[in-house]
Amino acid sequence: MSATDVKGKGVWGAVKPSDEKAVIEDKVDKIALAMLYQGLPEELLLTIAEKSTAKGAWDALKTMCHGADRFKKAKVQTLKSEFESLNMRANEQLDEFCLKLNSLVSNMRALGEEVKESYVVKKLLRAVPYKFLQIVSTLEQFGDLETLFVEEVVGSLKAHEERM
Repeated sequence: MSATDVKGKGVWGAVKPSDEKAVIEDKVDKIALAMLYQGLPEELLLTIAEKSTAKGAWDALKTMCHGADRFKKAKVQTLKSEFESLNMRANEQLDEFCLKLNSLVSNMRALGEEVKESYVVKKLLRAVPYKFLQIVSTLEQFGDLETLFVEEVVGSLKAHEERM
């Protein structure tokens, strides 16, 4: 159930009164509250079930969503920090490192952060150890880092690793 549905039924005034001093009819408030309940997943419904008015329930939902949004932003910042500080150790397997890198990127994207492929490619090339310097230099000089995919870079690095 969306705010548009509640507005369409003519009970939005119970949720967000235009005048704070306005008296809301009990019937209108109960309809608005019931409509809000219908649109919520069970775990949220249990959280706001104690609210006795549509406005109280709406305000609680706004507070929870705002808190969730703050949490997501903080989590993205933590993941970005981990991503930026990530470097492959000399004795680490390429597959193992790429799994960590891809996991961080997937988690950031799952939280709604836009992470460009070229950004990940460039980080990957900066993060590999000295033993990959030759292939990294070749990719940087002759490849277009803006259009390369992570999978292509990993394939090149693996081929180089096998030859070594």
